Amino acid sequence: MHMQLLSNDRVVMFDRTNFGPSNISLPNGNCRNNPQDAVSKIDCTAHSIEYNVESNTIRPLTVQSNTWCSSGSLRSDGVLVQTGGDRDGELKARTFSPCDDNECDWVEINNGLARRRWYSSNHILPDGKQIIIGGQRQFSYEFFPKTTSPNVIDLPFLAETNDRGEENNLYPYVFLNTDGNLFIFANNRAILLDYVNNKVAKTYPAIPGGDPRSYPSTGSAVLLPLKNLEADKIDAEVLVKRTFVKALDTCARIKINDEDPQWTVEKMPRARVMGDMTLLPNGDVLLINGGSAGSAAWELGREPVFVPDLYHSENPVNSRFESLNPNTIPRMYHSTAILLRDGRVLVGGSNPHGFYNFTGVLFPTELSLEAFSPAYLEPEFAKLRPKITSPKSQSTITYGTNLKVKFKVSGKIKGPVKVTMVFPSFTTHSFSMNQRLLVLDNVKVKRTSSVFGALFGKSKHYEVQVRTPKSAIIAPPGYYMMFVVNENVPSEGIWVRLQ
Repeated sequence: MHMQLLSNDRVVMFDRTNFGPSNISLPNGNCRNNPQDAVSKIDCTAHSIEYNVESNTIRPLTVQSNTWCSSGSLRSDGVLVQTGGDRDGELKARTFSPCDDNECDWVEINNGLARRRWYSSNHILPDGKQIIIGGQRQFSYEFFPKTTSPNVIDLPFLAETNDRGEENNLYPYVFLNTDGNLFIFANNRAILLDYVNNKVAKTYPAIPGGDPRSYPSTGSAVLLPLKNLEADKIDAEVLVKRTFVKALDTCARIKINDEDPQWTVEKMPRARVMGDMTLLPNGDVLLINGGSAGSAAWELGREPVFVPDLYHSENPVNSRFESLNPNTIPRMYHSTAILLRDGRVLVGGSNPHGFYNFTGVLFPTELSLEAFSPAYLEPEFAKLRPKITSPKSQSTITYGTNLKVKFKVSGKIKGPVKVTMVFPSFTTHSFSMNQRLLVLDNVKVKRTSSVFGALFGKSKHYEVQVRTPKSAIIAPPGYYMMFVVNENVPSEGIWVRLQ
């Protein structure tokens, strides 16, 4: 139901805690009292795990309260801050600090929130705090850690976008704009919020057609790659996928900093509801998971979509979509997808039932994980694939400086080389919170040497000098995956901490 990649290449995953035992036991015979569980009042099983990408192993974790349909973000120091949930978890905040000794676990903070937050959205801010927006019957936002009074601020836009009896404004799509304000999309329309002064800086037109795209009419949304970061005014575009009942086969795109912003509607290769949109290191967007009919919530999704689609954001309209090889596992409600540092996309989950249900249902609870490998990982592109040699992974970089990135490649470099940075997202319910890709301004590229390697023969060494983001408004502080991209083929990423 929820996934977050950490800066040690572990992935924290968790579900809800009150619908029966899982198939993974807690370590050392540990159990917890769980009076809210309709199936098991004494629960000795894990509802959260840490997945080790390198070893393909899992470690059970312990959550003490209900994390169902919650939200989160990485802190600037790489610690996962997760907020809200249901029942005994609705006012909780929880932290998880990455570790390599397998000793770390969830830490719960009682009354970490001022309001009940269930189906809300989080975003890291330039000052390192998190903003938590919305949730069921919560037309407001607040901050974590808590700020001075008032910590809860009304947001009438969320009440205005609430469809009576259906809502359709949960898990609002939130993106930090390049002017420091927040783009917030709910239902079928959006605003630009000056959250510091609690003022609406801009109101956007509704998407043509008027159908809702927010939970439970679950579409998805992504902030397209940010480029020309040294410009006085940086363009920012948001892509929203449209769904409703019989899922629609269109998406809409808007330049949010235009003087008169308007939606451009594009036709997708197929209808898709409850799908994920994942930014790849080269700037393409992967659309994966979901169905072509129904909606989110229990037992309502139909017609699984097995074919992933790729969206090439820089191509002309009507030539941006590419269909890819299908998978075979239905990934319906409560499935997720996140980008890994090696360029693959981790896909998992699917449970459209009130409890774990493996037999006698249309879409049984799915416990498997898959790695989706984009075409750039095919052997035929190996000679184009760069390998970063400097800086080393886990290096610290600072704002507004020239950075020398050294890499080697066995093939030829024919066109411009890009350096991208990706903030790892907290993904749940078809929305990747905090997902952000920056294309660093390229100052110059030069070849430094050639050496002979055992695998590909002569490798050519290069150095590209790029400019790091100029401020925390463009790129909030924290850990990013950095990639070198040659002819649309990305290197394996390295971790850098921007501060």
